Amino acid sequence: MPEPAIKSSRYRWALVGMLWFICFFNYADRVAIASVFPVLQRQYHFTKSELGLIGAAFTWVYAAFAPIAGHTGDKLQRKHVIIAGLYIWSAITGFTGLCTKLWQFVLVRGAEGLGETFYFPASMALISDYHSGKTRSRAIGLHQTSIYAGTIFGGSIAGLLAERHGWQTPFWAFGIAGIVLGLILSAFIVEPPRNAAEIAEKNVPHNEAEALSTREFLSSLKRTPTAVMLLIAYFGANLVGFIFLTWMPTFLKEKFHVNLAMASLGGTFFIQIASMIGAIAGGIAADHRVKARLQGRIEVQSAAILFGAPAVFFCGWTTSGIALIAAMSVFGFFKGVYDASLTSAFYDVIPASRRSSATGIMNLIGWTGAGIGALVIGIAVDHGATMSAAISSSAIIYLAVAIVLFATAKGPAVTDIENAGVGF
Repeated sequence: MPEPAIKSSRYRWALVGMLWFICFFNYADRVAIASVFPVLQRQYHFTKSELGLIGAAFTWVYAAFAPIAGHTGDKLQRKHVIIAGLYIWSAITGFTGLCTKLWQFVLVRGAEGLGETFYFPASMALISDYHSGKTRSRAIGLHQTSIYAGTIFGGSIAGLLAERHGWQTPFWAFGIAGIVLGLILSAFIVEPPRNAAEIAEKNVPHNEAEALSTREFLSSLKRTPTAVMLLIAYFGANLVGFIFLTWMPTFLKEKFHVNLAMASLGGTFFIQIASMIGAIAGGIAADHRVKARLQGRIEVQSAAILFGAPAVFFCGWTTSGIALIAAMSVFGFFKGVYDASLTSAFYDVIPASRRSSATGIMNLIGWTGAGIGALVIGIAVDHGATMSAAISSSAIIYLAVAIVLFATAKGPAVTDIENAGVGF
């Protein structure tokens, strides 16, 4: 590949920008279904448990194939994995509009999870080969804002189009747009050498970036307490996050009696806008903190989850629309701060040559939790719990995540980061 593309600071950030648009549709496509849940319930007579199953089908297939996706990203060119995934999940998104039965929705949502799971391991590894530890949290935090923007767009536009033109319309529109985007960006994304950022920064030879075998990598991962604890934390954090992503539009429609378009917008806008701000602030804070303390990224994450836990409780508990907006915004901001270092903190204790595989394992754990959260809320409501109580109770899980992260920062983090030999 052209050497100037690796050395150019401008291209390093342009690469983040191109992946930003792909990730935008990655999330717009996946969240659109939650915005039309009330329509599907009315038109096809689905129960809350069945809607929860539709939401969980995506997450569990996404999680189950994440390790394979990660391994693929370490073996093939990340560019090709990303673009192929974009084509596949965009086409499947379009097929969602043809579904009429529960099994069809479950099947198609699961297939979309299979397509989308290949994106994150490859894209995070690609960004990390352009950005060393000095700028990695900022680069990933900036990329992370596409998740929130895509969630707002996918959720609100899906609700608006569903109300005006039928629930199938947004899925057809998003599918076509994703394929067109892939055709354009495939000409501009450049594949770097593996471990390029560390090689350039430390002036080490390329053969030091040789990949560990799968057995060696998994054995190393199990012997790294910080990595294991970060995975446990992500399981809980993503479980809570996906409860909001899946059920907030339905919660707003039923509790505050707003129309579908407003519920879809309100259920995504305030949380995601605040998360965009939090991701940028969190990326800057983490990159600054890690210069003083090796465990700085994890410390920032721990504080963010701790401050976000009360907001999770108040989102379900309050009966005031204004208070709900404030609570969603606070939750969203601190979620963004946590998310900004989600991958970069993990990479601080992971061999550079196995970043894509590591991200795949992270997605396996985190999105298994997400599916559990989506399904359990639906089952709880069908069995007599209120949606308010179900959402509020998830604050306990968030608090437990903060404790795990705090214990990690105070315990094994420094030793594990030093052993990994990651430079900042």
